[in-house]
Amino acid sequence: MAAIEELRAGFAAGTFQYKKENEICRLSGVTGRTGRAELSALLKEMERAGDLVRDERGRFVTPDKLGLVRGKVQGNERGFAFLVREEGEDLFLPHRALHGALHGDEVFVRPTGGERGDEGEVYAVLRRGTKLLTGTYYPEKRGGIVEADERRFSQPVRIVGGLSAVAGEKVAVKVTAYPEDRMPEGEIVEVLGRSGELFAEEEAIIRSRQLRTEFPKKALAEAKRAASQPVLAEGRRDFRGDMVITIDGDDSRDFDDAVGLRKNGENFLLSVHIADVSHYVKRGGALDEEAYARGTSVYFPDRVLPMLPEELSNGACSLNEGEDRYTLSCLMELNGRGEVVRREICKGIIRSRARMTYAKVAAMLEGDRALLAEYADIAPMCAEMDRLARMLEEARTRRGGVDLDVREAHIICDGEKVEVAPRGRTAAHRLIEAFMILANEAVARFLEEKGLPCLFRVHEKPSEEKASAFAAYLRGLGLPVAFCPENVRPADYARVLAALEGDEKRTVVNRVMLRSMMKARYCEENFGHFGLASGCYCHFTSPIRRYPDLIVHRVLTAVLEGREDAAQKLASFVRSAGLRCSETERCAEEAERDVDELYKVWYMRGHIGERFEGAVSGVTGFGIFVELPNTVEGRIRTDCLPPDEYVFDEERVCLRGGRNSYSIGDPVAVVCVGCDVGARRVEFVPESELERLRGENLVAPANAKPAAKGKGRKGKKGASQAKKAPAKRGGKGRRGKGAKPASSRAKGKHPAKRRKK
Repeated sequence: MAAIEELRAGFAAGTFQYKKENEICRLSGVTGRTGRAELSALLKEMERAGDLVRDERGRFVTPDKLGLVRGKVQGNERGFAFLVREEGEDLFLPHRALHGALHGDEVFVRPTGGERGDEGEVYAVLRRGTKLLTGTYYPEKRGGIVEADERRFSQPVRIVGGLSAVAGEKVAVKVTAYPEDRMPEGEIVEVLGRSGELFAEEEAIIRSRQLRTEFPKKALAEAKRAASQPVLAEGRRDFRGDMVITIDGDDSRDFDDAVGLRKNGENFLLSVHIADVSHYVKRGGALDEEAYARGTSVYFPDRVLPMLPEELSNGACSLNEGEDRYTLSCLMELNGRGEVVRREICKGIIRSRARMTYAKVAAMLEGDRALLAEYADIAPMCAEMDRLARMLEEARTRRGGVDLDVREAHIICDGEKVEVAPRGRTAAHRLIEAFMILANEAVARFLEEKGLPCLFRVHEKPSEEKASAFAAYLRGLGLPVAFCPENVRPADYARVLAALEGDEKRTVVNRVMLRSMMKARYCEENFGHFGLASGCYCHFTSPIRRYPDLIVHRVLTAVLEGREDAAQKLASFVRSAGLRCSETERCAEEAERDVDELYKVWYMRGHIGERFEGAVSGVTGFGIFVELPNTVEGRIRTDCLPPDEYVFDEERVCLRGGRNSYSIGDPVAVVCVGCDVGARRVEFVPESELERLRGENLVAPANAKPAAKGKGRKGKKGASQAKKAPAKRGGKGRRGKGAKPASSRAKGKHPAKRRKK
C-alpha cells in the first residue's frame, strides 16, 4: 500500500501526473480490493486538501500543472465576484465564470486574461464557505426560498426542511447541500421575527456571523469557582498604598487598566496596571476554550457579547474602585523628553483609589472648579499625566506616527428611541491611549529581547500598488508627493497630513490615506506597526476583552515565575493563535459595523423628508456616498444626480460629467428619501434635484404612504419608511430545538471600549 508521502513523491516526480486512479494503482503496485480502496481514499484526501485536482478527462494532476491559483470567492450582489488570494493580486470572476461557486467558497481558478488581464474562471470548488446564513423567507408552490441577507451570496436557498415560517419572516438557515446547476438547499433552524424589525435584523447579524451569545455551563461553573478565590498579596508587589486610578467611559463596567504617576526629580514614574486575567483563566480549561473561540468581546449599541463571563469580566478581573485586584504591572521611568529610561514588569496587587471617567478627567484638565475640589487628591496627578501624555504624543510625531482622525459613532438606545452622534475624543482619551501604547511597546520589547514567544500586533507598510494609487490621488489634488511608493515610511504619510493642518482637504486626504493602508493583524513574527511608527508592538492592556492580550500575559507570567521553558512551549500555539485571533477580530468588527449601520438606518427612518448638509465620503461607478456630521452615511444613485454623462475616474476617486463632478470631501446638501432596514441602506438625493425626481416618479412624493413591510422580493423587503418600534427581546419568534433565549442586555456596558491600536 502506497503511503500519502509516496503519492506526493510520485506526483512531484511526474510519474502520477495526468493519471487516473486505476493507472496510479498499477504504477504503485497496489492490487486487491482493500489496497485499491485505501489508495482511493488517500487520493480523495489529497483532493479535499487541494493538493490534487482532476482535469476534464478525470485524471489526477497537481494544480500547478494546470496553472491554477487558489483563493476565496468574494461575491458581489450584481452577480460577479473576485478571487481574493493571500499572495498576488485579486482576479475578477464574471458571473459566467463562477460555475456554481458562491461568496465565501474556497476555490481553484484558472486565469483567463480578459480585457484587463485580471480575469479568471472557477475550475473547482475546494470547500463551501457558508454553512449558516440568515435571510427572509418567501413561500413558493414547492416549499419556499430564503433570500440571504448577505447580498454577496447571490443565490437564494431552497428550503427543504426544518422549522416552518411565513412570508416575510427573518430566519436562520443551515445550508445542507449544493446541488449542481440548482439552488443551494437548506433547513430553517430558527425564526427570528419579522424582516425589517430592529431586533430581528440585529439577531440575524449575530447569527450570520455565528457569534456566541451564551456561555457553556462548564465555562460558567469554572468562572464562578475562579471568582470565588480569595485575593492574597503573597508573591506579588503590593501597590495598594499607591495612588492608582481607572479612567473609562461613563457606562463601562469592566476595567482592564489602572494608571498611576509620580515624579522622581525631573523624571516621571508611570505605572500601568493591567488585570491579571491569566491567574483566573487557566490554559486548556472550558473557560479558556470558550474565550479562545470568541477571541474578543463584541460591542453593540444595546449590549455586549463578552469574551469572559460576568463573574470575571465585571467582577474578579475588573479593577473596581476600593477592591483588591491582581495585576500584571508595567513600571516605566521616563525622562523630561518622554523617553523610557527604565522599565520593569512584575506581578502586582492594587486597590484602585477612584473610578474616574473620561468626561470628568477632561473637565478637570479644562479647569472645572467643582471637580477639581471634589478630586483634590487626584487632580495634581491628572495634570502631570496630561503633561506626560503630550510629551509622548510629540515624541511619536517626531518619529513619524500617523495620527489618523477616524470618526466613530456614539449610538444611544433608550427603549424604542435611538440617537446617533459623533463620538468625542477628549484629552483624557488621548492620555489613556498614549499610556496604553507605551505599555504595549514596553512588553513587546521585553519579550523580544529575551527571545520569548510573543503575539505581536503588526501593521505592515502599504503595498506599492496602494501607495502608488494614493500618490496619484494627491497629485490629482495638486499636492506634492515626496515619498517613494515602493518603500513608503510612516513619516512620509505623517508629513502629508502635517502639511494640510488647517486645510479643508485634510479630512479628505485622511480618509483616502486610511484606505491605502494595510489591515493590522496578529502574528508570531515582528513586522513592526506602521501607523504607530513602532518597531515592536503587541496587545497587553485589555485581557478581559481580547484573547491575544491573555496569550501575552501567560508568556509574561511564566517568565516572571522563572518558568522560561514553559513560555517557550507556547511558541507553536502562538503561531496558530495569530491567525485565529485575527479572524475573530475581523468577524467582530464586521458585526459591530453592520449593527451600527442597522441602528443608523433605524434612526434615519424618523427623518425621511428632512434636509441635511453632508460631504461626499465615497465614489463609485453607480453613484456616490454622502456622510452626515453625525456619521450616518447614505447613497445617491447616479440617476438621481444632476443629469450628465458621468464617468468614474478610479485614479482620482471622482465621478466626472460634462457639467458636474463629485470627489471625496465635496459638500452636498441632501434630502433623505428612503431607508431600507433589511439592506441597512439610507437613500439620499441632492436637495437641488428633489422636485425633478418627484416629477419623474424616481422618488416618492412627500405625502406618499410607506410601502408594506416584508412584501416583494429582494430589494423591497424591509423597505418601510414608517417608524416602527423594535420587537421586544424574548418575544415573538420560534427558535430551533435546544436553542437558548437571546442574551439579555448587559446593563451599563457600552461600546466605548473599542481601543484597537
